[in-house]
Amino acid sequence: MEKYKVSVCKTKNKFILKFEINHFITNHENYEFNNIDETSNSQLAKELFYLPFVKKIYIASNFIAIERFNIIEWEDVQDGVSEKIESYLNQGNNVISNTDNKKSPISIYAESTPNPAVLKFVANKKLVDFQIEFNSIDECEKSPLALELFQFPFVKGIFIDENFISITKYDISSWDEITLKIRKFIKEYLEGDNEILSDGYQKKDAIKEESLDEISKEIITILDEYVKPAVASDGGNIMFKSYNKATKTVSVILQGACSGCPSSTVTLKNGIENMLKQMLNGKVEVVEAINE
Repeated sequence: MEKYKVSVCKTKNKFILKFEINHFITNHENYEFNNIDETSNSQLAKELFYLPFVKKIYIASNFIAIERFNIIEWEDVQDGVSEKIESYLNQGNNVISNTDNKKSPISIYAESTPNPAVLKFVANKKLVDFQIEFNSIDECEKSPLALELFQFPFVKGIFIDENFISITKYDISSWDEITLKIRKFIKEYLEGDNEILSDGYQKKDAIKEESLDEISKEIITILDEYVKPAVASDGGNIMFKSYNKATKTVSVILQGACSGCPSSTVTLKNGIENMLKQMLNGKVEVVEAINE
């Protein structure tokens, strides 16, 4: 089997660093450890807590996120932590033992996004299988969670991805006033095993790729491989809508934190548009966004 490789990835929270791993390390389960006393089922987490700057540890299917105390900077220790994790995994050690079957506690932490009106609330469990966006309470009849969130007067929009919820607020409230309230609500809602989507929820039909021309298929592949992961880390999503061969124009839909973001135009022009121009030489000239 190919050796484990660990990559260091920054998050929007300067105290939390992600150590992404090139193989799955848990059975699609997520775990949170708040101190060394909670690590009876994870020798790796226990060893990481021996590091004096480690405050909290999140273990997911293909990454480990560590929150530090404010006594060091990540730049001073991240390589050592990465090497420690890599060495542990390559020795064939288990990350999680099966001796402790108690239910993993729910944790929610907030991350800022490039959009000042949007905050990303990351969970240590899988929420949904696909991205969903709700722009008003009228759209969330089949989502009990979204319906409850819209009861807060400051919630303007909701975007739910596999393990996070992006909340768009109205300008009347500041994040300092409402972040803890949202975080507490989501945590308690998930701890109660309440439904996120009802059984009757129908996913919006995606574009059928077999009906698209070859250039459109190439564009979708590029967006999926090179753009979507970065956009998701910022609390949003980008979807292909159409390609006009005559004008060489690509239309995309922006969701979540990307929708209405002040920097999204710059990202489209300097990032996505330039990438498509270079990778599809002569086939793309303009990328335009549609905020849904």
